[in-house]
Amino acid sequence: MSNPSVDEIRLLRELVSIPSPSGSEEVVARHVEGAAREAGLDVRRSALGVVVEVAGRADGPTLALVSHLDTVPPGDGWTRHPFDPAIDDGRLYGRGSGDAKASVSAMLAAAADVASRGGPARGRLLVVLGFCEETRDTTMPRLVPTLGNVAAAIVGEPTNLDLATAQRGVLWLDLVARGTQIHAGRAGGDGRANAIATLARDLLALEGVGAGRPHAVLGDPTITPTMLEAGVARNVTPPMARASLDVRTTPAWSHAELIQAIRERVAAEVEVVSDRLVPCETPPRSRLVAAARRARPGVREYGSPTCSDWVWFREIDAVKCGPGTSARSHGPDEFVDVDEVRQARAFYAGLAEAWAE
Repeated sequence: MSNPSVDEIRLLRELVSIPSPSGSEEVVARHVEGAAREAGLDVRRSALGVVVEVAGRADGPTLALVSHLDTVPPGDGWTRHPFDPAIDDGRLYGRGSGDAKASVSAMLAAAADVASRGGPARGRLLVVLGFCEETRDTTMPRLVPTLGNVAAAIVGEPTNLDLATAQRGVLWLDLVARGTQIHAGRAGGDGRANAIATLARDLLALEGVGAGRPHAVLGDPTITPTMLEAGVARNVTPPMARASLDVRTTPAWSHAELIQAIRERVAAEVEVVSDRLVPCETPPRSRLVAAARRARPGVREYGSPTCSDWVWFREIDAVKCGPGTSARSHGPDEFVDVDEVRQARAFYAGLAEAWAE
């Protein structure tokens, strides 16, 4: 079987030049579909994403290469145009260049490479590209059930091609303290609660929650206040004060356990805003990790502090790995090293072949 090759760098430049903020992925999805068809790949596009399938030469388990086509908005602070993917000193700049269009381009090129050799020795190879990953409305949980049985997945996110074998989850909680609204000149000494003072004591009381049960790779959970809301006027005590908490979780704690531990420390009400992004870890004696080590000897393994679509593949053998630097995600002048994208293409193709052995 002969398939036209995909130039992963050219494709990446094309994808970066197409703005695709979450919820506006149709144009970039059509472009990906066209590139896959031009490469002779079996592709289907829907309202949930784009799926490429490469059939194996014999029956066997399915491996999925997973990423997303949306980006965050460009924001401010750029020194170059966010949708003009210039290459400068070996770096390709632009919004989404690392997070995660570099993974998308390398995965599609790798699928074309595997298809040109007749497909995997056993089982299917899928490339699964979802929408709205950067928001609460990700399409991946609805796309996964359409894939059939998937035995393993590699999630393409910027990891500098290191292998994330664990990933923190995230809890979004609000602390809501109640108080009495009165003239500030009459406050104090009468036992009436000041909501801000209650909330301040509660935030200090959170120190150490989650300690003592560290995860081997991810360590302890973290609890970070990120937003505060309170106040009516300078001379009025507040009836309510609210703090938003970003809680990064580990597999050593269930979300329910952490919520209960926080409730036991604070006087304020604890409102659960979101608890769906649970932590993930690769299973012991992972066949996928063994294949990754054969495909990329010396690959470094680590624990990732950021969430991804891995959460929708957490029940199977999965890792997170892709070109790009996570610290550059979402910021101005986002970039990816061109050589790393080329290495990712070779790694994904080699991993597919090692997995099928």
